[in-house]
Amino acid sequence: MTRSVLVPSSLCREAADKREATHKVGLVARAATVFRVDRVTVFPDLDGDRRWGGGFVSTVLAYAATAPYLRKEAWGTRDELEYAGVLPPLRAAARTGSESNGSGSLRQGIVTEVGPDGRVRVNCGLQHPISLVAPPEMAVDEGERVTVRISSREPVRARITDESPPGFAVERADLSAALGREDAGFRVATSRHGEVLTTERLGTLAGRADDGLTVAFGAPERGLPAMLDIDTASVASDSPHEGFDCWLNTVPKQGSEVVRTEEAVFATLAPLTLPQ
Repeated sequence: MTRSVLVPSSLCREAADKREATHKVGLVARAATVFRVDRVTVFPDLDGDRRWGGGFVSTVLAYAATAPYLRKEAWGTRDELEYAGVLPPLRAAARTGSESNGSGSLRQGIVTEVGPDGRVRVNCGLQHPISLVAPPEMAVDEGERVTVRISSREPVRARITDESPPGFAVERADLSAALGREDAGFRVATSRHGEVLTTERLGTLAGRADDGLTVAFGAPERGLPAMLDIDTASVASDSPHEGFDCWLNTVPKQGSEVVRTEEAVFATLAPLTLPQ
C-alpha cells in the first residue's frame, strides 16, 4: 500500500516571507511523516505561483526528508534553505526493524567513494563512512543516496538494500501523471465544496485505501476547482471528476474563512488513515 500526498507549487503563495514559507512546508513534511506518507508530489500551479514556487517547495520538502546526519553533505548551502532551522524535527520511525539507532534498522546513506570490486564507502551517520559491497544489480555512483540496513553496530555489519528508508520521497509531476500512477489507489480531492466527510461517510470509505491512497490539496484562497478550472457546484457529486474517485470536505463548518493547506493535510489524513 502506498500513501501519496499531492500539494501545489503555490503552497506558499500567501506567506509573508521566506521564513514563514519554510515553516509552512515543514508542517506539510511533519504531517506526511506522522501519517506514514510514502511520497509527496509537488504539482504545478503556475497561475497561483508567487515568490516561492515549486522549486522552493520541493527543495525544502526533500531537505526535511533527509536524515539530519546527511543534510550538510547532501545539500551544502542553498538559497532555498536559508531558514531551514525553523523546520520541525520529523524523527521518522522505521517501517521495519528496530529504532533508527538500533540493530536491524534502516538508515539513509550517501556514497562518498566508489572503489574496485564493487565496493563503495558510504556515510550513513555512523562515526566514520563504512565500506560496503554494492549489489550487482544496482549501479551506484559517488554522491548517490542509498539505503543501508544496519544489522550490528559493534562490530559494524551492514549492507546496501533496495528497501525504502524511514520517511517519504519527494517528486515533482503534473497532477494527471500523479493520479495516473499504478500505485495511486483511492484518489481523493479535498475542497470546501466537496462532499462533507461525516462519520457515516467515513464508514463507507473504510477499506477503499487498502490498495493505496492519494490525496490532493489546493492552496489558500485557490483551491483545486480553481486550479482545474471546474465548476465548484459539480465537485460534490458522486461521480468521479478530473481523475479523482471522490471530492471531500474534511473540515466541515470551518470556523476560519480559510483553512491553510498544512492544516488541511493534518485534518484529512487523520480520518482517512484510521484502521478498520
